[in-house]
Amino acid sequence: MEPITIQKVTSKKDIIRFIKFQWEIYKNDNYWVPPLIMDKKKLLDKDKHPFYKHAESELFLAFREGKIVGRIAAIKNDLHNKYHNDKVGFFGFFECINDQSVANSLFDSAKEWLRSKGLTEMRGPANPSSNEEYGMLIDGFDDEPRIMMTYNPKYYLDLCDNYGFKKAKDLYAYKLENRKVISSDKLRRVAEIAQKRSGIKITQIDMKNFDSEIEKVKYVYNKAWAPNWGFVPMTDEEIDFLAKELKPIAEPSLILFGEIDNKIVGFSLVLLDYNHVLKRINGRLFPFGFLKILKHKKEIKWSRILTLGIIPEYQKRGLDAVFYWEIVQRAANVGILLGEASWILEDNDMMNRGAETMNGEIYKKYRIYEIPIT
Repeated sequence: MEPITIQKVTSKKDIIRFIKFQWEIYKNDNYWVPPLIMDKKKLLDKDKHPFYKHAESELFLAFREGKIVGRIAAIKNDLHNKYHNDKVGFFGFFECINDQSVANSLFDSAKEWLRSKGLTEMRGPANPSSNEEYGMLIDGFDDEPRIMMTYNPKYYLDLCDNYGFKKAKDLYAYKLENRKVISSDKLRRVAEIAQKRSGIKITQIDMKNFDSEIEKVKYVYNKAWAPNWGFVPMTDEEIDFLAKELKPIAEPSLILFGEIDNKIVGFSLVLLDYNHVLKRINGRLFPFGFLKILKHKKEIKWSRILTLGIIPEYQKRGLDAVFYWEIVQRAANVGILLGEASWILEDNDMMNRGAETMNGEIYKKYRIYEIPIT
């Protein structure tokens, strides 16, 4: 068998090959949802994406007999290491044929690059950070991923285990059904008591004043999630960039703020599961992707609770229950009766209790792997 060669991505043509390799891996997988090629190009653009103002990355392609057989990114996130005071590097965007030798070559290449940057541990997958797609699917392969969630073949778990990766942390995704959520007497009771005691007011985003509304998000986001394992603060530029990307698909009634005495204390972002539509346009928005989105939007049955955060001084008062109750009512109003709450750290007791209070069930699990760089 021909040897494996690893090449760095050095051109725009290489970037396209890096992105499109996914179509080779998933060509016979009915559950995979093709990403928008234009979105992946933006995410990997080191000159324009704000992530790379505090991070570096190197992309690698694996070849055998002149054919691409794998890809990986090595990522040095300075903001992560500054925030956590450690020397962790990341791998991401991993795709590979079912061949351990190819996987080993890719992991070795990423690890060597990270070692050259003075890092002592490799963790992932992060695409490219915990603020984007994060984790490897380890349970729940019989379903399509919800929007902005990862998906991968089951054999990737063996490729990681055989290389020597160990579990760093598992992430949960809960399935929420409207009928089960509204039947939760505990959720209703906690929400009513918290509403009465706090006087919290829930309002939806004002799309006419979008920029000023995003300033509220910036205030809440880094405060609310700061204690979580693996958290990396988002810069103002990153939040602005993501907001611009999500604005065209936003459902305003599902983007909520919580105020007490005219002070912002919480924020939740729920997205309709546009993956249902993306699957139909096969990565290309032009020339007819827009028309398909408009045509099939009404078929979307799922939403995803992407973020729900309460600033620390207002946590443990039941305010999350107020948000959850409001979300499920508003989702039903736009015809959405199924939801996913994800991702939630396995040891985030507050969020897991909240999902359980909604009669949610863990239906998918994801894993962050790690290995020492020696």
